[in-house]
Amino acid sequence: MSRATRESAMIILGIDPGLHITGYSILESNGRDTRVIEAGIIRTATNDDFEKKLKEIYTETEHIISQFNPDYIAVEELYSHYAHPRTAIIMGHARGIVFLQAARNAIPVVSYAATRIKKSLTGNGRATKRQVQKMVTSLLNLKDDLYSADTADALAVALCHHNAMLGKR
Repeated sequence: MSRATRESAMIILGIDPGLHITGYSILESNGRDTRVIEAGIIRTATNDDFEKKLKEIYTETEHIISQFNPDYIAVEELYSHYAHPRTAIIMGHARGIVFLQAARNAIPVVSYAATRIKKSLTGNGRATKRQVQKMVTSLLNLKDDLYSADTADALAVALCHHNAMLGKR
């Protein structure tokens, strides 16, 4: 269903970009209620060349976008610790693929700092990953703990955008 013909429901694609594992989530929101349509990971082959990994992320995000036709794409802002600048550079490449797909499909991208995502969900910008996972599970009424931290992070950023759209935190 196209964005223009959808009722009042908003579809948010949350992305936790990574070169080896990219988490993604599709949330549907109609006002205050949200539900998970799908969530999972894009896993690239460990022994693939860098450019092949990026192509895989490109192809899979293209498939997800064409299948769910999101209104927004929410991603975590790039964060770099001085001790690990290479990690940030590599993540930046995966993030760039997401931004390219958004531009190709005329979908707005919103970026949120990790502290804002945590505060939006837990009330504490310094919450642990486990605390965020528990809140994601609780807020979305998920029966089980999330298997993948990458999926939980993708759900968290999508929920953060949902909250921002409602004017929360």
